[in-house]
Amino acid sequence: MTEDKLMTIREMCDAYEVTPRTLRFYEQKELLTPIREGQKRLYTRRERARLTLILRGKRFGFSLEDIRQLLDLYSVGDQQRTQLHKAYEIAEARMAEMIRQREELDVAIGELKDQMEWGAKMIASMENKAAAE
Repeated sequence: MTEDKLMTIREMCDAYEVTPRTLRFYEQKELLTPIREGQKRLYTRRERARLTLILRGKRFGFSLEDIRQLLDLYSVGDQQRTQLHKAYEIAEARMAEMIRQREELDVAIGELKDQMEWGAKMIASMENKAAAE
């Protein structure tokens, strides 16, 4: 595929493993702006790059608003310095949130394991009583 090739919605879906509904949703949210020819949507190299960033941001748990801000900063004209600083700031906040969530999950897993061990002992005790009767 040449860099400047326009891609149809079907080609985008196949290349990025997304649904047409996803692409239309991002278009509705003004994160993507494909070329419109009647009902046909054509995606440029710029739109492909934007979709890559959107999908990466979603995978990291960034909000659509965070992603929008980062995409909007691309055109500031300072060789993406502002965009990179903002991306780093958002990433730091997201990392802190993920670590907090992992710690909460670790506690919940420990508590669940304890309850399961207790339950296993109760089941074994009940089965031993039933077998002895």
